[in-house]
Amino acid sequence: MRNKILKSLKVLLVEDEKKLALLLKNAIGDNFYSFSVANDGEEGLEKFLQIKPDIVITDIMMPKKTGLEMAGEIRKVNSDVPIIILSAYSETDKFLNAIDIGVVKYLIKPFDPDELLDYISSIDDKFGSKLIALQDDFSFNLTTNSLYKNSRYISLTKKEIKFIELLVQNDEHILDDKIIKNNLWADEEVSDERLRTFIRRLRVKTSKNLVLNIKGQGYQIAW
Repeated sequence: MRNKILKSLKVLLVEDEKKLALLLKNAIGDNFYSFSVANDGEEGLEKFLQIKPDIVITDIMMPKKTGLEMAGEIRKVNSDVPIIILSAYSETDKFLNAIDIGVVKYLIKPFDPDELLDYISSIDDKFGSKLIALQDDFSFNLTTNSLYKNSRYISLTKKEIKFIELLVQNDEHILDDKIIKNNLWADEEVSDERLRTFIRRLRVKTSKNLVLNIKGQGYQIAW
């Protein structure tokens, strides 16, 4: 599930050292939905307002506008987006200023890109309301338990939503008929044909590729 959440995130890196920016993008960029780069604080603020990233990674010392100045401007627009500071210095005043702005992490250069990726992975609970990308341009909102197709809301019954939620939450497992019946119909007696009809109708509303039928084993969501 963690990798699925990361794949839904838009990341903005603001770094004037172009070699370092390229290194980070090549090292960890493919883990995310998108990984955009800006080369100074002014450009970073412009891109933040344009692409509305889920997380911001920024250097402190940059031309035109420092990382802390940019972070302060971002906080006026969005008080929740995680901001990670990169710095070649461990100066106490800058660190305290970063805390005041609400920076969630302060990394001292040089650092291992995997350390940055591991930290982002460790705070994936902050992205619980994110849409999880599924097959055929579908996405599922983990907080509201809503299904979308190309950002368009798909109206489903409560049982259909509960079924998709069950598959998403158990994405690495194949769920057999018994587990599905127990979760959707509790103590009610449900035939195999009724379950197949239920899934067939769901596929008509969504896509024949969204729910996989693993022969002789059960069902699984398609990513």
